[in-house]
Amino acid sequence: MESNYSSQNRKPSWRLIPLLQAPGSVQMAIDRWLLEQHQTGKHPPVLRFYTWASPTISLGYHQRRLPASWQQLIWQGLPISLVRRPSGGRAVLHQGDLTYMVVTSGLGGKRLDAYQRICEFLIQGWRSLNITLNYGIAGRDYIHNPNCFGTATGADLVCADGYKLIGSAQLQRGKAILQHGSMRLEPNIELFTKVFGEAAPSPVNLVIEQQGEELIQTVVEALTKAAADCFGIELVNKPLSAQEWQAILAQPSLEL
Repeated sequence: MESNYSSQNRKPSWRLIPLLQAPGSVQMAIDRWLLEQHQTGKHPPVLRFYTWASPTISLGYHQRRLPASWQQLIWQGLPISLVRRPSGGRAVLHQGDLTYMVVTSGLGGKRLDAYQRICEFLIQGWRSLNITLNYGIAGRDYIHNPNCFGTATGADLVCADGYKLIGSAQLQRGKAILQHGSMRLEPNIELFTKVFGEAAPSPVNLVIEQQGEELIQTVVEALTKAAADCFGIELVNKPLSAQEWQAILAQPSLEL
């Protein structure tokens, strides 16, 4: 992947935004803003990882038919938030997961090719953690399932036993691409069943001793290294500035 933001004597530079926990509406606003800034040439390619401040259902941009019960879902005494993603796909329950996001450009080719070029860093990173991932093979019937993790398409990554570990979605604006996806690290099976009305697949054994924040940090470190290697880039760690936060939060939210 090429970038116009570094000299010919160095690897292309991408921005790495440190791990951030925030409400779903804020996370989606950040992703949208980064794509818009990159599309207009104001921002280099970027990689970031984030978690959700509370259990949240994110909906694909074009997903309109929702179970009525989703408007009144309560978990552990608190309502489950609903947010709309700028990308497509179906509903994702964000709880016990880690989300990755890549904004870049110049990939060309078909949409699935772009998915898989970006997903290679996920495959390589998880391989370093002794988890082998392959692409899903679901046919077009997947569109009738409102649950993103109910099926696995060629844009998704599954373990050897068929467990879908990573579901991704994408948005293209000209040559610019936003791709983000949820990695199910420690999902709550009871909550999943309550939301989707179907039994959740048993979580895969990650063969990693850590849990919680330590587990997330281990995965982030492995995937960050894999991204640098896979894309042949230099990652420059740079948190969002106060000025950037002001611009991000000033955006209108996506309507549900």
